[in-house]
Amino acid sequence: MTSRGHGKVILLGEHAVVYGKPAIAGALARGVTATAERSDRATSLTVPAWNARAEVADGSPLGEALAALVAALDRPGAFAVTAHPEIPGGAGLGASAALGVAAARAIAECDGHPLDPESLRRAALAWETVFHGNPSGIDAEVAASGIVGIFVRGEGLHPLRLSRPIPVAIGDSGERSSTRDMVASLAREKDRNPAKVAKLLDGIESLVRNAAHAIEADDLAELGTLMNLNQTLLAAVLLSSEHIENLCAAARAAGAYGAKLTGAGGGGSVVAVADDPDAVVAAWARAGYSGFSAALGAP
Repeated sequence: MTSRGHGKVILLGEHAVVYGKPAIAGALARGVTATAERSDRATSLTVPAWNARAEVADGSPLGEALAALVAALDRPGAFAVTAHPEIPGGAGLGASAALGVAAARAIAECDGHPLDPESLRRAALAWETVFHGNPSGIDAEVAASGIVGIFVRGEGLHPLRLSRPIPVAIGDSGERSSTRDMVASLAREKDRNPAKVAKLLDGIESLVRNAAHAIEADDLAELGTLMNLNQTLLAAVLLSSEHIENLCAAARAAGAYGAKLTGAGGGGSVVAVADDPDAVVAAWARAGYSGFSAALGAP
């Protein structure tokens, strides 16, 4: 059986979402597809594009994540899963969650009993915990649902009312970072200066709440302004990088209403909202960066 998990971008609220604040995320049409078949060996996962292969609990991070996924699924027998990502790993686009969701769905379909939403959520979160330590759950929710919504930890993802898909450009900084490490970096800053970080988190929450209204009012200019402010706050606690700032500046110069890092930061990707996202992608190409256009909330 072949199944799918969506990639994602966070428009506003990453990092704050770990501390119970809301975030806005949208699914990408690009993601990960996975196929599963019965096996007479241990359950395995192969990702040819990443030159990766693992078996359950073989001591590798991928094997440990697969073991957690299989335990949460509680399906008898063994399965051979092959996955094909359409998005890069470690780029802030939710490749890990998309892979976990696609693999879980493929195994369940191969077993003849598709997953209900809660079982899929539990399996994907078990998978993500191995990689990220303390995931908020937002990546898995978006990977499974394919929608644009506002997420609060413990409350799930609630869809936003869109009058049309949101046109965005996604740019790759070329740098890779660990979500676990970047989350830990903010946690250390919170320990050193709790008042400063509390004010930061409250500020991000305010931006997210206003951005939700802007999205539902189809006000891309306001959404872009709020994204720019969110980027400023993230940069203030050293979650940005030189390449991220270059991408943001090039996007705005090419007509984007707003641009910011998406995901953990320290590298990874930038998301820009623009009437003409292809013009932003072209500007990035001239500056030496790769990217693609997308429409969040498209059917």
